[in-house]
Amino acid sequence: MQVTRSSLKTTLGSRDWFTGSVYIDTVAVPSGGSRISASLVHFTPGARTAWHTHPNGQTIFVTEGIGRCQRRGGPVEELRPGDRVFFEPGEEHWHGAAPDRFMAHAAMAEVDEAGRNAEWGEHVTDVEYGRQPA
Repeated sequence: MQVTRSSLKTTLGSRDWFTGSVYIDTVAVPSGGSRISASLVHFTPGARTAWHTHPNGQTIFVTEGIGRCQRRGGPVEELRPGDRVFFEPGEEHWHGAAPDRFMAHAAMAEVDEAGRNAEWGEHVTDVEYGRQPA
């Protein structure tokens, strides 16, 4: 057993990967034999990820607020506390807060052999984000 005391500061999400203000708390980083990467991510209203994929898939678990997500070519889905989403390996997608609500989720993914857990693409446009949830 290993206890790690909280020593990492909350970081602001990269403008390359997010639209709007997003705050990230690291939960787990790959070490030893573990390949898991996990974060608690807080999105301000209207904030969202850019389009991206994960080599080994990703699970998000909404802990508070109202959010949205979409896979490329699919409908926009509304997310509420307790909802879980699994994005398949290589599935292009985005996720974030609703326009008028904060949203937080735990995000979990396994890194690949090179230590990467995501490949980032272009930002989600206002038109893509503004589509009404299914």
